[in-house]
Amino acid sequence: MTRRTPSERLIARLDLVHRAFSAQARKLWTGPEARLVYPVYLSMMHGVVRSAVPLMQAAQRAARALGPDDPLGVELDAYFAHHIPEETGHDVWLLEDLAATGHDPAAALAQVPPPAVAEMVGAQYYWIAHVHPVALLGHIAAIEAYHPPEGFARRLEELTGWPRSAFRAIARHEVLDVHHRRDLIDLIDRLPLRPEHEKVMALSGLHTVDAGMTILETIHARAVGPMAAE
Repeated sequence: MTRRTPSERLIARLDLVHRAFSAQARKLWTGPEARLVYPVYLSMMHGVVRSAVPLMQAAQRAARALGPDDPLGVELDAYFAHHIPEETGHDVWLLEDLAATGHDPAAALAQVPPPAVAEMVGAQYYWIAHVHPVALLGHIAAIEAYHPPEGFARRLEELTGWPRSAFRAIARHEVLDVHHRRDLIDLIDRLPLRPEHEKVMALSGLHTVDAGMTILETIHARAVGPMAAE
């Protein structure tokens, strides 16, 4: 029997909980509420996506602090140096898509994100600072290893009736995250990981999926709640 690689072990753990996440996502995009859900989705996901670059910057600083003689820190530093520019500006894409639905991006910037967003992102800062910056790879895997499938933006366009210009962020990630997933898997499998590193990566990724399900529930409640009240 062939022994699993570190990336295969991580993805196998995430697969166990991602089925529940996928079910929650299907609930979000089924039924007549999808048109109402989408602007709320964009607004709330902006709170998650705008954390991507600051989180990687924090992890890069922590990796560099390990010193030039730490091979894991050196590899992480190089990965974040490459990936930070790739993720820069993605939060702006969401605001542009929100504007295309006729909603004010300033309102998304002014809102206080719900606790689930702070829990998802805040845990990463804790693990980066107090455990090891490799933890962030679990968070990234939970997001980029399960990228939107090809054609998802077009299906949402048809389902919601919003213009195509409102789905550019999702359409871009249908392509970009395929490459990001491959780069991440290649990185994880060449890193000099110890069991404790794999443990914190898995914990980080599982936490992100769990918090993500709560975020989806909150999106649905905020979008559909007013309609249900009427």
